[in-house]
Amino acid sequence: MSMLYRDAGVDLDAAAAVTDGIRRRLGSALFGGFVPVPALTAYRAPVLVSSIDGIGTKVHLAARLGRLGGLGADIVHHCVNDIAVHGAEPLFFLDYLAFHRLDQQRVEDIVGSIADACGRLGIALAGGETAEMPLVYEPGGFDIAGAVVGVVERDAVIDGTAIRPGDVVLGFPSSGLHTNGYSLAQRLFTDEEYGQFEPALGTTLGEAFLQPHRCYRETIEVLLSTGTVHGLAHITGGGIPGNLARIIPDGLSAVIDLPPAPPLFTLLEARGVPRAEMHRVFNMGIGLIAVCDPIIVTHVPAEGRHIGHIQPGERSVIIHDHDSERARAQAGGGEDEDHPCLSR
Repeated sequence: MSMLYRDAGVDLDAAAAVTDGIRRRLGSALFGGFVPVPALTAYRAPVLVSSIDGIGTKVHLAARLGRLGGLGADIVHHCVNDIAVHGAEPLFFLDYLAFHRLDQQRVEDIVGSIADACGRLGIALAGGETAEMPLVYEPGGFDIAGAVVGVVERDAVIDGTAIRPGDVVLGFPSSGLHTNGYSLAQRLFTDEEYGQFEPALGTTLGEAFLQPHRCYRETIEVLLSTGTVHGLAHITGGGIPGNLARIIPDGLSAVIDLPPAPPLFTLLEARGVPRAEMHRVFNMGIGLIAVCDPIIVTHVPAEGRHIGHIQPGERSVIIHDHDSERARAQAGGGEDEDHPCLSR
């Protein structure tokens, strides 16, 4: 009895067709990616900064709704943000796709969206990997991961060590959930509800959930040009407490006056997610935080919002949630109750 790879669930002919499609799109299918980096000669002491990440179960929702076009921006922007907050300029990107079964059109659509996202940012897509793994993924299942490498001058690295008491905290809006919290969010709504128009959102629920992860590269460049930035935090899994805490030095506390949450987050909370869990899981409408010298208030980028300050104290992030205070006041409680969220 003969046994072929196809009998084990892996179709080499389909893999070859997918590879040919990617070669036509990207112009290469070699073993390694080649990226000329003449720009490095302009650096006195260049430091390479890298990040690797995925976009989680947002891929499941995109597949359920038949809308894969935003996934390339999701993975590229997520990774680019993670190095941009350290002051790094992205040089090249790599992707990894894994499927239960290879579908040539689906692969080409996703790789194409990744290439387009890289192209818009001027980043080289150096290569990637596409795998068929029926023993790992359920029928119809797939996953996306990406890695980016950038460069920054050693003395220009932004890592939070310059943060000091009196610094102001600025928040910049997200475009929705970005790429975190989808396992919880998808437990709260049905397929029918994703197609319903939500007046508060101005779109359907599904379209709101699938808004691509925003790229903050240009915003960060504007901030850095002011010479006032002491720390930057990309708000991903763990929310504001979990991510801002990563850059707060010992002996300092960040006090955040959280503004009212956008309607999408209100809808999620209304389905039974406790406010403390909302803070831990979602970005609450703020996708980037900048900690800056107070002089920044004279030229804050238009969409930036002053949301807090740095003070001496035990290393922590303290969140004053005015939505919660308003709800307590309406229920007969005092508006000045303080229930901070701490993260260390």
